[in-house]
Amino acid sequence: MTIHKKQILNCLLDKYERSKSFTGDNKRSQSFSVKLIKLFPKYGDEAEYDLYISINEAIAELERCEYISLLKKKNGVIESVTLNTHKLNEIYAFISRTPKSDTNERLLHLLTMYANKNVVLAGYCQSQIERLQSNKKAEYFDGDFTEYENILKAVSEIFDIHEETYIRDFSVKVYHGDSKVFEKIKHKVTRLLFQYGDFPQEETILEDLNIVKNPGHVYIKGCGIITISGQVIDLSVMNGDIAISSVLLKSIDKIEITGSRVITIENLTTFNYFSQPDTFALYLGGYHNSHRRNFIRKIYEQNPKIPYYHYGDIDAGGFYILLHLREKTGIRFVPYQMDTDTLRQHSAYTKPLTDHDRKRLKNLMDSEFSDTATYMLEHNCKLEQEALDIE
Repeated sequence: MTIHKKQILNCLLDKYERSKSFTGDNKRSQSFSVKLIKLFPKYGDEAEYDLYISINEAIAELERCEYISLLKKKNGVIESVTLNTHKLNEIYAFISRTPKSDTNERLLHLLTMYANKNVVLAGYCQSQIERLQSNKKAEYFDGDFTEYENILKAVSEIFDIHEETYIRDFSVKVYHGDSKVFEKIKHKVTRLLFQYGDFPQEETILEDLNIVKNPGHVYIKGCGIITISGQVIDLSVMNGDIAISSVLLKSIDKIEITGSRVITIENLTTFNYFSQPDTFALYLGGYHNSHRRNFIRKIYEQNPKIPYYHYGDIDAGGFYILLHLREKTGIRFVPYQMDTDTLRQHSAYTKPLTDHDRKRLKNLMDSEFSDTATYMLEHNCKLEQEALDIE
């Protein structure tokens, strides 16, 4: 088969598969045509005579097979070709193309199968079913069914990972011993999770869900004494922070807060800058995963009477992180410098809201952050922690 035959038939089938005739919604008969000069811009160029002959030969064969009909100009030059919809099955087979109806049926089966796995997949699958019913392409499907189902499998199992797990080990668990599958699709998985889930930052989603490349660390500093396997470390005498790997967290015997408060900090840059007397500080890093959460709980269990604060970005993501922190730890964290006054004082460093920001802020209107959210929407602003570090 010449490339011109395939180009012509693919173009006509594309038109058909985008039409109401394909979905069965048409109220009158439709035809599907393409002008040759549009499909082959050099078709009418006298200097491209060989191309002209080659295209005409391809069209003549397609016409003999009754796959197309022709419209010619008075001089006999072919102006356009029209698809013969009565020969669709033969045409699909002729160019070895899978009918879109078959593809959609297979996709609907997968989407129905995974729709009840978790909240994210429920939203995603329902949205894709509606897209297919509207004759739109399913998001994250690039024609490879194996890859697509691997994406759905990852999203279906990733919320069941409650302990820090390496990427390769997660892949082995989900894909029956294959350690490389997840690495190839992780960017699509994180994009889907960010789009249909509730995460402040796409780049930290895997870590937030306990999927890591290397062991995670908890960064701490300030007024506290920590005992690990019998060894006592007084942080208050150190000029800086220490990092405790997730492997060591289970070996912690005791955590004594010698200051008057504990504060979790969302961003690493701010944590590095942060220096407040009489305070024990802990770097949170977005949505806390299991090892940070367990560490925070251990601190609270041994030091329940002091106040706990959270210092995050003044944006929708920062508020959701605080709410998530309270929910998962059971600790009533108080927001620190996450209010309207702080926004006003640092107005020179604010950034405009995105559509995603606005949507999430509107969902906070019935919360304790409603006044700040209203101010942000009215003034089209948000503030990152790093801006406060400048002054």
